[in-house]
Amino acid sequence: QVQLVESGGGLVQPGGSLRLSCAASGNFFIINRMGWYRQAPGKERELVATITRSGTTNYTDSVKGRFTISRDNAKNTVSLQMNSLKPEDTAVYYCNADIKGTWVDRHGMDYWGKGTLVAVSS
Repeated sequence: QVQLVESGGGLVQPGGSLRLSCAASGNFFIINRMGWYRQAPGKERELVATITRSGTTNYTDSVKGRFTISRDNAKNTVSLQMNSLKPEDTAVYYCNADIKGTWVDRHGMDYWGKGTLVAVSS
């Protein structure tokens, strides 16, 4: 069974930094795209950033220049370095991964972590 476990959330003042990490565990063949999404109170879940296995990244406009996504394929982890945090970044952040269970699988399956809360407030 595949699991994604996030860590690193917390309370930070505006302008501060946090680093989120997510580790995938279980039995699987390969992890394709990995990413971070967030859901603020009363809002829908939105994409924050994604990264392909080869390292190509994509960010939502509101975090460009402030957040950096990275991954370690050997350790099956993905991280999100968040700098210059703003109150509007407050949300539950979810790790997401597209994972193939076996080499014969034509497509991967979408997996989600349980989320970690990031609160930006003075």
